[in-house]
Amino acid sequence: MLTAPRNNADLQQIQRNQRAFTSDTEKWRAVVQRDNTKDGLFVFGVRSTGIYCKPSCPARHANVEQVVFFSQPDEAENSGFRACKRCRPRKLDPSNKAELVQRTCRYIEANLDERLTLENLSRQVGLSPFHFQRTFKKVLGISPRQYVEARRLEKVKHSLTNGETVTNSLYDAGFTSKGRLYEKSTQLGVSPGLFRRGGQGLSIRYTIVDSQIGRVLLAATKRGACAVCMGASDDAVEAALREDYYAADLRRDDEGMKGWAGALQSYFDGHEFPQDLPLDLQATAFQWIVWKKIQSIPHGQTASYSNIAESLGKPQATRAVARACATNPVAIIIPCHRVIGKDGSLRGYAWGVKRKKTLLSLENKAQSD
Repeated sequence: MLTAPRNNADLQQIQRNQRAFTSDTEKWRAVVQRDNTKDGLFVFGVRSTGIYCKPSCPARHANVEQVVFFSQPDEAENSGFRACKRCRPRKLDPSNKAELVQRTCRYIEANLDERLTLENLSRQVGLSPFHFQRTFKKVLGISPRQYVEARRLEKVKHSLTNGETVTNSLYDAGFTSKGRLYEKSTQLGVSPGLFRRGGQGLSIRYTIVDSQIGRVLLAATKRGACAVCMGASDDAVEAALREDYYAADLRRDDEGMKGWAGALQSYFDGHEFPQDLPLDLQATAFQWIVWKKIQSIPHGQTASYSNIAESLGKPQATRAVARACATNPVAIIIPCHRVIGKDGSLRGYAWGVKRKKTLLSLENKAQSD
């Protein structure tokens, strides 16, 4: 029987007991073994039949080449698959409350970067939101929302203590903004920025220019640009820079960075920002691939998140592409504002959708002049 997590150590133990899958190979092994302990963590679809099932489905296995994995039933159905009538992948045994909650917790652990609402979670186990909330709280002693936030905070804390940036840490953990993270920062014990190295040992110069979107700060190490920050005032953009580089030697150097400032001012005058300027960024291989693809989007044009994922040969990676855009530290230099939704919507932007709209308007106007 599960007991309510009493403290941080209990939550960490739950986390260790709920291993998320990291590869399709592990998922396929669970399907072959018909492992019912993995039900609720993912589902798999069979292209030849158009049906999706839970891992423990007793039906005869298809060839692995025909199988595609999804994190949740909604994702499978949005891709055109229909639920198996034999294993009923949306349903879990409501009589076994402890197992139902355990599976929900495993699902949460594996999908922290997704939208985990009460409605979405209750749909995964085939219960009404009210019944699901009551069952979850009765077993664990906390609400589903409290559990999700605890797991996300633990993931952020782990990332920060390993030297990851605040921005990357919060998006990887499923927080949608720095504001949401800082609302919960007291549960981390200290401010999130204190957990990471903060650019210790780096000497960073920066300059600030005025523009149609407010004040724009461009910072660089001796190796290349490392940050672009936007805000309503010099204090605002300097605070944004210090947030990720609190331990670095920061120095404003308008005279020494005239070249960088000139490139920014030329961009706001309607010209393309130079693509060959050096960068000093830490990123995963996938982030670099996405950022290079974004840099290839012509001035004044746009591409959708799904278009980029498909062009990289990873059509299922739309969400990962969006995350790479969200964690881009050098906006404009890597023009992630040119990436929009498939339906033409602007979606999110780290510096505000209003600024994204203005940047696109400036580029469109420059092209038409």
